[in-house]
Amino acid sequence: MSWIEDYGLIGDTRSAGLVSVDGSIDWLCLPRFDAPSCFGALLDAEKGGRWTICPTGPFGSKHRYRDHSMVLETLFTTESGSVRLIDCLALEDPSDLVHPSGIRPRESVVRVAECLSGEVAMRCEFSPRFDYGDVVPWFRRTRFGLQAVGGPDALDLCADVEVEILDNGIRGEFVLSAGRRARFVATYHLSHLDVVPHSADEAEKFLSQTDRFWTDWAKKCSYRGKWRDEVIRSLLVLKALTFSPTGGVVAAPTTSLPEVLGGVRNWDYRFCWLRDATFTLDALLEHGYTTESQEWVAWLLRAAAGDPEDFQIMYSIDGRRRLPELELPWLSGYEGSRPVRVGNAAATQLQLDVYGELMDAFHDARRTNIDVPVEAWELQRAMVDFVCAHWREPDEGIWEVRSGRKHFVHSKVMAWVALDRAVKAAEEFARPGPVADWVEVRDEIRAEVLAKGYNDHLGYFVRSYDEPELDASLLMLPLVGFIPADDPRMLRTIEAIERDLSFDGLLLRYRTDRADDGLPPGEGAFLMCSFWLVDCLALIGRNRDAEILFEKLLKLKTELGLFAEQYDPQHRRMLGNFPQAFSHIAVVNSAQALESSRTAMAVNRGGRGQTGR
Repeated sequence: MSWIEDYGLIGDTRSAGLVSVDGSIDWLCLPRFDAPSCFGALLDAEKGGRWTICPTGPFGSKHRYRDHSMVLETLFTTESGSVRLIDCLALEDPSDLVHPSGIRPRESVVRVAECLSGEVAMRCEFSPRFDYGDVVPWFRRTRFGLQAVGGPDALDLCADVEVEILDNGIRGEFVLSAGRRARFVATYHLSHLDVVPHSADEAEKFLSQTDRFWTDWAKKCSYRGKWRDEVIRSLLVLKALTFSPTGGVVAAPTTSLPEVLGGVRNWDYRFCWLRDATFTLDALLEHGYTTESQEWVAWLLRAAAGDPEDFQIMYSIDGRRRLPELELPWLSGYEGSRPVRVGNAAATQLQLDVYGELMDAFHDARRTNIDVPVEAWELQRAMVDFVCAHWREPDEGIWEVRSGRKHFVHSKVMAWVALDRAVKAAEEFARPGPVADWVEVRDEIRAEVLAKGYNDHLGYFVRSYDEPELDASLLMLPLVGFIPADDPRMLRTIEAIERDLSFDGLLLRYRTDRADDGLPPGEGAFLMCSFWLVDCLALIGRNRDAEILFEKLLKLKTELGLFAEQYDPQHRRMLGNFPQAFSHIAVVNSAQALESSRTAMAVNRGGRGQTGR
């Protein structure tokens, strides 16, 4: 099994697949991110299913993307020659992505093997397993080629080299000489539909269309700073995690990649967390991508419609609310990390910080002249009313603990942000509302946080009112304007986090051996937290330290420029779902923060002036 960092991402803004450096598609859910997998060897090499194209004999290999594109190339080198494998999820008509009518009747994976030198013997092994590996399909010949069908799912494989049905799969061997190509197209569709699959002859056209879509999109990036390549790659990943038919954004395209190898911290991230989505919105908006922002606002208005008491912290990509968490016992898990989960029980949690993130996102949208529908203000008013009524309550917090609710300081601060942005909407954009009441509640929240969230004996802010532990989420306090970064209380908090949460120079979220979260202790360094530290160091004028840490973090990226959720400095491995929106958002934000600090005094997130006394 390949390491997490050995995979490349391909996507079409409807789903996404992971391709190993050995030429195997080991993860792909069709026709959308949260559908059951048809290739799932990532979670079980024997039962999950895969599609491999590679040399038959020993080879070396490495990945790269085509410039600023999501078209992936894998270079195989053998004693007899070299072959380039080109992979993508096909974008049939790029213009359709702006206002799509819904799910397309077919989704296609395009793979082209091109011999660059010499002569190389190659093999193709096509072994899909539907419904997360639980269904071994029936393989048959059709008038178009070969087909795998099982229950509601069908995959048609068309190739311009000879392949045949063997041992519950489709296999073929072929030889390529310099200048020759072998083309493959696998087309997914519902098995009861009479769909004409794409032919192998269309492979080149799809590669060209897909490449053009991604490169044209990347050209719109307004960032021109020192780390432009890294910023564009991260923005491309964020775009690839967007579900274009609705505007929803998934946190990651995978499920159950472990935060501890062999452990139980394995979660399904193929849903739209409002927090993650608002962070994504901020990053895209900051760099000129307004269309995605408008589509996300429309998604939110649909998903959140109804009583604010029923508001959720996450939804499916189409706005569905029920996301029951199930375990799949027939899968062995990535490197034995069980259970494998689908769905996510955190959907029912109370996480007060989400309301602040949403209000902040709407505020940013107005500041950058995004067309926010009039009815969005009614939703915001309802959210503010909810925060006013519930901010005193404990919650599960940003890290979604399963040990019970607490008075998390970060959650209280983000409740403050919700009220603060409501006041700003009234003062700066003439939005109607009881401003005096909002100011009163905002000030009350702030006074309580300073009284109960700051520990005078320890000399820094703490994780919750009920415990003296540190938490990296406290780094958000100056970034959202709650307190100046150079306030002595915040300076001491930053210093304490640097000292006590450091894992080989990277930051843990919190000490899982001391702060109970309802799970066995142990996890990697959380990459977004380390990027938050970069932002804080820039805010307090430690620009050299900020840039050194940023460069250290960038060195952790894969050869394709991708980041997982966490990193294990001890074993030098990526951990958690991959690639992770949180991490790539942080790359974009920190690059911007450092660029600002190189030219002027750094400002907090979104360019807002600092607040606080």
